Amino acid sequence: MGLLIHYRNRKDSDAETLRHGEILGLARRLSVLASKLYTLKPVRYFLTGRCPKVSSILLIESGSRGLIEGVIGGLRQTWGESVSIDLVTCYSTLPKGFEPHNTRVYRVGDYRGGAARSRLVAELRSNRYGLLGVICSGEVVMAKWKWMLALRIPAKVFIINENGDYFWLDRLHLNSVIQFVLFRSGLGGAGAVRTLVRLISFPFALLYLLAYATTAHAWRALRRG
Repeated sequence: MGLLIHYRNRKDSDAETLRHGEILGLARRLSVLASKLYTLKPVRYFLTGRCPKVSSILLIESGSRGLIEGVIGGLRQTWGESVSIDLVTCYSTLPKGFEPHNTRVYRVGDYRGGAARSRLVAELRSNRYGLLGVICSGEVVMAKWKWMLALRIPAKVFIINENGDYFWLDRLHLNSVIQFVLFRSGLGGAGAVRTLVRLISFPFALLYLLAYATTAHAWRALRRG
């Protein structure tokens, strides 16, 4: 009887320890999630059409050099010559329209590794940019960098397309954002039907290939047997 009571007490203690461990694990996961949500807090400008006070602009040169050179004049005309415009780039030289004496340049090649990237983000955040421009031209240039910075820098984001046009990334321009995403994914324009047909036919084609391979291997096994 004493052994049975001891076993039950031990079982209850183990269950309590397990529950305690599960609670601690859940608390850690919630803490990580909260920190990630805090990191993504700067995208708050997506929910409003409000434009923050602009004293400086950050451009991410994630595309052909001619695109960034084409928009600098319009930005200067709109926001004035006194507004500083900085650059994140993978190129070794400055684009036309940028001067070394009034442009802070951040070259991604100088920030390799997680610690260096975190240092870059911290410095860019401390610069308190009002606007952040990202080139989305369909080119594979700084693809990971541009979205990482766009999510973590507290600035209002505008998208620069391959034609040199740009639009705000916010709720009021959601229609333009959706059209842009559809076009990039091949679901806009004349290629939409072709892309949808490929998406729909893919699982059937995969099943056919699997069935063919299975039949071929079975037939070979029977012949060898």
